[in-house]
Amino acid sequence: MAVYRDAKCKLCRREGAKLFLKGEKCYMEKCPFNKRPTPPGQHGAGRKKVSEYGLQLREKQKTKRIYGVQEGQFHHYYEMADRMRGITGENMLSLLERRLDNVIFRMGVGASRTQARQLVNHAHFTVNGRTVNVPSYIVKAGDVIAVKENRKKNKFFEQIKTMKVANMPKWLEFDPEKLEGKVLALPTREDVDSQISEHMIVELYSK
Repeated sequence: MAVYRDAKCKLCRREGAKLFLKGEKCYMEKCPFNKRPTPPGQHGAGRKKVSEYGLQLREKQKTKRIYGVQEGQFHHYYEMADRMRGITGENMLSLLERRLDNVIFRMGVGASRTQARQLVNHAHFTVNGRTVNVPSYIVKAGDVIAVKENRKKNKFFEQIKTMKVANMPKWLEFDPEKLEGKVLALPTREDVDSQISEHMIVELYSK
């Protein structure tokens, strides 16, 4: 999948669900999806019947877009999950949740995964004291994630210090004053709040 550069709200409309790709705007009444939830295009509203393959494909595309992952990366996560013990679909979602950019977003430091990815790319964070600028870095239980000392006086992070942490996943903790968080445990299926039918993705890839 090539890098998508069109309006992100069209992606929500195409998948028929809010993907929360634009931070606070997605929670407002003026969100374009609220006004026009039909798929984009001249015949978007008329598309009704979808095959089983089509449903599986849409579920895969939706999940890729939620986490901002391209096809090659996404298929790699499936292969990793398939080699792990347990249920493949749940393993795959756990790997996606453990991406560093997603963890930064879950901690509330980024308003969206896109912003969190940009912050990681700009080398603002350390994992266990080492600088990591790879958004796809997979965290482990016990990892300590912190803003680099020389970046803490940045205006953006100064604002983070005054924020109230809300809806923090139970597998993570974050201290806004210290600008430091920790991975308490590996995420489980119950920790994924997005409406994803992972079994459909597994069925698609296992054909």
